[in-house]
Amino acid sequence: MNATALGCFANRYVMLMLGLAIVLFMSLVALCAPLLAPYSPATLHLEHILEPPSSQFWLGTDRLGRDVFSRMLYGGRVSLWVGFVAVGISVSIGTVLGLMSGYFQRWVDEVIMRAVDIMLCFPSFFLILAVIAFLEPDMTNIMIVIGLTSWMGVARLVRADTLTLREREFVAAARLVGVRSGHILFRHILPNALAPVLITATLGVAGAILVESSLSFLGLGVQPPTASWGNMLMEGKAVIEIAPWLSVYPGLAILFTVLGYNLLGESLRDILDPRLKQ
Repeated sequence: MNATALGCFANRYVMLMLGLAIVLFMSLVALCAPLLAPYSPATLHLEHILEPPSSQFWLGTDRLGRDVFSRMLYGGRVSLWVGFVAVGISVSIGTVLGLMSGYFQRWVDEVIMRAVDIMLCFPSFFLILAVIAFLEPDMTNIMIVIGLTSWMGVARLVRADTLTLREREFVAAARLVGVRSGHILFRHILPNALAPVLITATLGVAGAILVESSLSFLGLGVQPPTASWGNMLMEGKAVIEIAPWLSVYPGLAILFTVLGYNLLGESLRDILDPRLKQ
């Protein structure tokens, strides 16, 4: 391995470790929110409205006197939970449809791929907005809608791997001894197609957090008084000139979380891509 290749290899692992550290830190802080938050996110301190960061309120207070630091911690739980559940839904749907499309081919492949093409014709965010307009804007609906409108990329990746794997010797041997198709798909093909799914899921969490934050910022996502980073940005918009901390801290939280997941996903892709291992 020459010096250039060694440098690239080391750089990928540095980015991987950095992304993993950010993701673990943000997840741990959100998980421990009840232990770390000095106040309840809904507690009103009417004598401390729009107070700047201080020793009592580390990140200041909002227009109702609520502690921004406590709301940041609890908002992180909401944003991360939406990201994980939405990606879980999209990965599950995309993986199953991709396996079926690549393995059975013929009319099954045609139907699934045409459904993918139709879904990809619509910009995903506007499709989500259209669906949310007919539903009650709460956290459960947000997770379901994001998951149901973001499975297409996973399906295409899994289908591509399945088309290759179905011709491998171990799959042919399983068919010859009479193993059922479902067993072949989930016990032989799926474990060998998990690398792109893992990468897509990691990047998908970042995308889902951004979508949830955008919807909440527009008033169509998680509704107050439940704290999320998106609706904290929305609440801080009206007083950004006199209380910039209400927008800066949630914005930084979104930035670092999305950055962490993107670094982790991109590094995993570089490390696991067989074309880059030479």
